[in-house]
Amino acid sequence: MAGADFLQLDPAHAPAGGLTAWLAEAVRGAVSDGRLVPGDRLPATRVLADQLGCSRGVVVDAYRRLTDEGLLAGRRGGGTTVRAAWAPAPAASGPAASARARVSGASAPGAGAPASAPGTAPAARPPSSGLTGGLPGVFAPEVPGGPGADLIDLSPGLPDLSAFPRAAWARAERAALDGLASSDLGYGDPRGLPALREALAGWLARTRGLRAHPDDILVVNGVSQGLMLLARALVAGGTTRIGFEDPGSYGAREHLRRWDLAPVPVPVDRHGLDVAALDRSGVDAVLVTPAHQFPTGVVLAPDRRRALVAWARSGAAPRPDRLPGRLVIEDDYDAEHRYDRPPVPALRALAPEHVVHLGSVSKTLAPAIRIGWLLAPAALRSELVEARYWTDLASPALPQLALAHFITSGGFERHLRQVRRRHRARRDALLTALATHLPGATAHGVAAGLHLLVTLPGVDDADLARRAAAAGVRVHPLSAHRVGDGPPGLVIGYAANPPDRLTEAVARIARANHHPGYSEADPDA
Repeated sequence: MAGADFLQLDPAHAPAGGLTAWLAEAVRGAVSDGRLVPGDRLPATRVLADQLGCSRGVVVDAYRRLTDEGLLAGRRGGGTTVRAAWAPAPAASGPAASARARVSGASAPGAGAPASAPGTAPAARPPSSGLTGGLPGVFAPEVPGGPGADLIDLSPGLPDLSAFPRAAWARAERAALDGLASSDLGYGDPRGLPALREALAGWLARTRGLRAHPDDILVVNGVSQGLMLLARALVAGGTTRIGFEDPGSYGAREHLRRWDLAPVPVPVDRHGLDVAALDRSGVDAVLVTPAHQFPTGVVLAPDRRRALVAWARSGAAPRPDRLPGRLVIEDDYDAEHRYDRPPVPALRALAPEHVVHLGSVSKTLAPAIRIGWLLAPAALRSELVEARYWTDLASPALPQLALAHFITSGGFERHLRQVRRRHRARRDALLTALATHLPGATAHGVAAGLHLLVTLPGVDDADLARRAAAAGVRVHPLSAHRVGDGPPGLVIGYAANPPDRLTEAVARIARANHHPGYSEADPDA
C-alpha cells in the first residue's frame, strides 16, 4: 500500500533518511491541531509500518519519541493512545476535542421551528440499486433459465456482503445496549446521536483530513437521503440546475431529477472533472466524486481540485440568510477502498464554507445499516436539520450507538484492513481474467474502488451487456452512465464475487463478445 489513511500519511513526502522524524512530526501536528485528541488510539506499529512500506522499527521509534515527550501513552495489550491535550486554534464551530471529551444530549433542533412541507421518500428502486447498483432496462435483464439460473452479478456498487463482521458487530450492539440510557430510547436528535457524531468527527479527522466539530455533522440514512435533503434545499433557494460528471452515476443523476434538479453534464477526462467546462455551464452547484470518480475511477488531479475550489469561491459572496455562493457536493465515493496509491484528502478540507461532504458505511459495512453523514457549510445546516426532522425525525438509535462503539473500539479499522486484502485479491483475479480472455480490453481505475471500467474498442456496449446477461453475467454498459459521446465500455464490479466466479464471468463475457448468439442455455452457440 502506498500510504496510510491514518492522517493521510504518504511516505513519498518524507525527506531522505528522515522517515522517523517525519512520522513523529505528522503525529505531533495532528495532536496540536485537534485531529487527534486525548484517548484516540493510534494504529498498531506493525499495521502502520505495513501500510507505509517501512520497517516496524521506524514506527516504534517515532512512537517512542512522542511518548518521551508526553504526547502519547502506551501499555502492554492496550495499544498506543494520545495522552496530551492540545491548545485549540480559533474556529467558528468550536474545538472538536472539547466536544469529544463529553457525551451530552441536545434538544431536537426544529422542534420549535416553523413547519415546512413534510418530505416524502422517493419511490423504491429495484433491489440492489443504491446510487450505482441495479438499474432498469439493460442493467437488470431477464436471465435465461429464470430465478434459479446461474447469474453472476457484477453490478458496480455491490459490496462484499459476506464479509460483514457479524461477530464484531454483535459485540458492538451488545456494548451499545449495555450503555443505553432510557433517554436514548426516545425520538433522539435529528442531527444524530452525540456519541456517533463525536466518533465520526474523530474518524474523519484521522482518515479524511477533516477537522469538524460534532455539531457540524448530520447523520443521515445513507448518501441517498443526504442528496434528497440537499436537493430540496437547493430548489427552495431557487436553484434548478446542477453540474454533474459525464460520465457519472446513472442512479445519482436520476435521484437528483426525482427531486426537481436538472443535471447538467460536465465532461470528465483522465484528470477528473473539467472545471473550465463547469464554469462555462453557468451552474452554481455541482456533484462530484473526487476521491474515486464513478465510473472512470480517476482521482481529481491537484490542479483541478484547486480550480474547483476557486470556482466555488468566485460565486456570490455568502450571507447568513442564503446558500454559500457556489456549492460543491462531494460524494466521498469509495474513498476507503484503495490498494496501489496514496490516500487522497477530502475536498472539503480545502473549503469547508463551500463544500458539502457526503459519506456512508454502505460500501464499507453494508447498505442495510443505512447510516451516512453529511457535513455542510454553516449557512445550510439549520435548514438541513429541519428538513431531516420533518422527513423522518431521526435515525434509529441502536445502529448509531453500535457504529460509534465499532469506530472507537478500533473494530471498524480492523474490518477495513481485512476487506482491503480480500478486495485486492478479487481485483487481481479480475485483471488476470481480462488479460486472458479479453486481451484487447483496457482496464481503468485499478488502484482503488470496488469496480473497474473496461473499455472495448469497436463494440456496442449496451448490446454486449445484453448478450452478457443472456450468458448469465450482469454488468453495466458505460454508455448508460454517459450523456455525451465517448468510447464504449463495461463497468464491472468485483467486490461481491470470489476470484473463481470473476474468472468464469469474464470467460462468459468473452464468449458472448466473440459469439453474439451465445448463452448459458446454449453454450455451443
